[in-house]
Amino acid sequence: MVFPESHEKTQSQSGTHTSQQYRSNPCLSQLSGTPQQLSADGNISPVNTSLHYEPQEGTETDFLLPVKLYGLSSFSRSTRAMDAGGSGSPAESVCSMVLQMLVPFLLAGLGTVSAGVLLDVVQNWEVFLEVTEIFILVPAVLGMKGNLEMTLASRLSTAVNAGKMESAREKWMLIIGNLALKQLQATVLGLLASLMATVLGWMAEGKIPFNHVVLLCSTSVSTVFVASLLQGIVMVGVIISSKRMGINPDNVATPIAASFGDLITLALLACFSQWFYSFMDLYPYVLYLVDLLYLCLIPVWVVVASKHPASHILLRTGWEPIMTAMVISSIGGLILDKTVSDPNLAGILVYAPVINGIGGNLVSIQSSRISTNLHLNYSHGEVPEGRRSCFNPCHTFFGTGANHRSAQVLLSLVIPGQLIFLHTIHLMKGGHTWPSPLFTVIFLSASLIQVFALLCIADCMVHGLWRRSKDPDSYSIPYLTALADLLGTALLSLAFVLLWCAGDSGSV
Repeated sequence: MVFPESHEKTQSQSGTHTSQQYRSNPCLSQLSGTPQQLSADGNISPVNTSLHYEPQEGTETDFLLPVKLYGLSSFSRSTRAMDAGGSGSPAESVCSMVLQMLVPFLLAGLGTVSAGVLLDVVQNWEVFLEVTEIFILVPAVLGMKGNLEMTLASRLSTAVNAGKMESAREKWMLIIGNLALKQLQATVLGLLASLMATVLGWMAEGKIPFNHVVLLCSTSVSTVFVASLLQGIVMVGVIISSKRMGINPDNVATPIAASFGDLITLALLACFSQWFYSFMDLYPYVLYLVDLLYLCLIPVWVVVASKHPASHILLRTGWEPIMTAMVISSIGGLILDKTVSDPNLAGILVYAPVINGIGGNLVSIQSSRISTNLHLNYSHGEVPEGRRSCFNPCHTFFGTGANHRSAQVLLSLVIPGQLIFLHTIHLMKGGHTWPSPLFTVIFLSASLIQVFALLCIADCMVHGLWRRSKDPDSYSIPYLTALADLLGTALLSLAFVLLWCAGDSGSV
């Protein structure tokens, strides 16, 4: 592994400046769970971590896992990189990579298929027929897993691979702080998503009743809050279990975060919306009390999240990517809403969660892997030689690094995976008709174009964020999953328009 010139200078001068630099000892750190420093007289003493736990020192460019507090030295990173074949993470064969990715990918796909079938059923419920703005909420609410669960999974996966969850106290501080932060973000994003759906619905229809606005707010906040809490707890268990079983959490955490996330979230959305709709005329104050309850919990989450310095930093700087991603997903929701309103294109609802979810799952794996590699091998702001500017998209898939191999593996999963999911939809809908050959070809082409574009964007985006000293674990996945929703919905709508123009109903 060739390190940037600044790394080499740091290593060459380490012998004369040990009193000014921290040098971690991996063996002793794992035994004691306490960061170590090498003093000038050669003795090892604990680092006074309280000096680094001042939250007011955090800025937008600080990392969730600060290098100055937790990070390995340049020498240690160099040693690990050489031991791992230059990747900075445990060496993986293509076979083990495929096996670790395949099972979570299939589970995630089955979850999105179930969500699509469920959405096809609930579209005929009274609340969905009367308050059509709920369809605008669907991609935004389902996209919260990319904003919240997948981002949490990526951050904790990096922490595990970098050996930063060895101390039990630090591990639980990190977990509890991030879960509290996630509940706060879920509450705020749920409220903003409902307001965004209101604005887009008003722009499309020219009017929207006030009681529909209150219904959207109560439904969105309740759905996102409960789904985020359930999935966050599951996510922590998955990552801790992966560590104990010797599985790379980067390969399994983000797909499992989404495996049944879509199904759970959509089920909650349908149930809450129908439940609140039944109260809307007789007991409208119930909807106001629900909103007030979630707003009163915000100070609690702020206090808990501020206990850990990393989540405290994100309290102030982690809003940009998730709010931008919510807006992008809402635009995809508007496309879905307009498409569903056309009777000739109504069949799109079954396939929208599938194409959006699969694209988001695959690109999240790649983003998490690249981010972990950068955390282990490079100082923030420094990138590999060939990643200092955006490059030919083909470079994403052809090279010698592990990230090139993983991109090839992820792209190769698209066609067989979507064929399995199409057949599963066929069986879950009763197996009366098969998708037509033309529909199958167009759907697979749309999926392949979507994932190819997302993997190229991920490669450029993650390295670009790192070069700007922003943590990709917190920034990239929200953007990428939102783009997956927008691209997937747009390409799927185009596919159905092409089928309609060709006179092919798709036999679905």
